[in-house]
Amino acid sequence: MSYTIMSGQPQGNPLLYTNRIREALIGEIIAINGYAEHIANSNMEDINAAWRSIMRDEKKHYGMFLILLRKYDTVQYQRYLEHIGDKLGPKAPMQTYKPEYDKQIILNNVRQDIKGELEAVILYEQHLAQIPYQDVKSVFYTVSSEEKGHAEHLTQLLLKYDPDTYDSLA
Repeated sequence: MSYTIMSGQPQGNPLLYTNRIREALIGEIIAINGYAEHIANSNMEDINAAWRSIMRDEKKHYGMFLILLRKYDTVQYQRYLEHIGDKLGPKAPMQTYKPEYDKQIILNNVRQDIKGELEAVILYEQHLAQIPYQDVKSVFYTVSSEEKGHAEHLTQLLLKYDPDTYDSLA
């Protein structure tokens, strides 16, 4: 069962701050999956490099939020302790994929990613205003600030490759 709507965004209005953290985790996982998919379907190295950089940040954000969740949810922390050894051992190689490239689809993906970054800012700033704990607020603020940077980075790539103008943006 999924907690997200068709576009992938969280659909709830959580009352508990731990569920607000979970909602942020959902958003980060959606972003990681989206960037991984876009990289797999793009042969534009500078766009792929931007997506890889942003995806590394999204993975870092996921870790930041999960550490907070484990701190404030004792059951979550106990389940973590039960599974801490699961990650041990060799990493299995991923399957290979041969994409078909299309510049317009890549530009659509960049625009979709800008939308996702802006939605994350809205979600995280809303949570920032409603969570009483300073360490949680600090993480939401840091992540929100980085998401704004991602939106600007992606916008510059869009302006570089989209033949259409965006009013007076340069």
